[in-house]
Amino acid sequence: MKHLKKKMFSFLLSLFLVCGLFLPQINVFAGAETTMAVHFIDVGQGLSILVQSGGQNLLYDGGDQEHAAEVISYLQQQNVQNIDYMISSHYDEDHVSGLIDCMNTFTVSDIIGADYAQDSDVFTEFMDTASSKGLEVRYPFVGDSYSLGTGSFTILAPEGINAADSNNNSVVIKLENGSTSFIFTGDAEETSEQDMIKPDANLDCDVLCVGHHGSSSSTSWDFLEATTPSYAVISCGAGNQYNHPSAETMGRLSDMEIPVFRTDKQGTIIAQSDGASIIWNVEPCNDYSSGAEFSSAIAPADSTAVSAPVENTTPEATTETTNSATVWLSATGEKYHSIPNCGRMNPDKARQVSEADAIAQGYTACSKCF
Repeated sequence: MKHLKKKMFSFLLSLFLVCGLFLPQINVFAGAETTMAVHFIDVGQGLSILVQSGGQNLLYDGGDQEHAAEVISYLQQQNVQNIDYMISSHYDEDHVSGLIDCMNTFTVSDIIGADYAQDSDVFTEFMDTASSKGLEVRYPFVGDSYSLGTGSFTILAPEGINAADSNNNSVVIKLENGSTSFIFTGDAEETSEQDMIKPDANLDCDVLCVGHHGSSSSTSWDFLEATTPSYAVISCGAGNQYNHPSAETMGRLSDMEIPVFRTDKQGTIIAQSDGASIIWNVEPCNDYSSGAEFSSAIAPADSTAVSAPVENTTPEATTETTNSATVWLSATGEKYHSIPNCGRMNPDKARQVSEADAIAQGYTACSKCF
């Protein structure tokens, strides 16, 4: 009888182990001593990345207010109680808002942010909340390095601060675990990318979190050639109003044959590094279509959304069409927009002018919607 029970136990154990090999990996935890888990959390049209290693947690951006509760719930599912490093890449609402709620939910040891002030309610609330918790935002220098569990991260940008250019003020980091590495770029655009490309800079990485949700103003040829990523991850919202990711960025990734993961197509994406290799919870989707293509595919036939002017594509009309393209101006601000409700614009107070007129009046293109 005892022998029979032993055989039955061995059979059940073997069955469990075999079945386990074929179960899909839904969640990946950094439990082993040499393991680092990087979670690209699906926060729609925003960015939030959780890194776990050696019992420590790093949170890079927190998404917008709409997804704050989801970020908190996700961190709790990953057994997060303390955030050792909270990094605000910059202070746009779709990156920083969720961090405020996280400060009110978890204990935080250290906050890193960009050294500029933004005239917005969310920036004020972020700073006030940090102060109320007895925390002071640390402004790093390029080259500063911090240990994290079994690995470390190094500051790559910003080289300098431009108070009028929040995207290029983004704190960019290179995360390393053994011989594997990740680069998180926030909304850094080509100006910041060029600053990072130096003769002595080691930008080579395994995983690049594509800048500014795949906007055409980021992920330049030069930066891709400098980073030579084995994988690219894009965090953006399905059918977003900015048409991210752009056709230009997706074309560059496709031309360089870089496998792509996308949160708008695949939800939360998890990478686990053992210091020598990286495994994923899903396969790359390798969908190189632009957000504009996706938006067109899902738009209803009787859509009442404001449409871009139809261009006359005949050669004779090309110059005239370019000069007379219609753009939107908000009641305040110094940017012109391709849509009347970009960011926090009030579409009821937006007005249309030609692009040439906007430029003549001193307006410059919005980096979010162009």
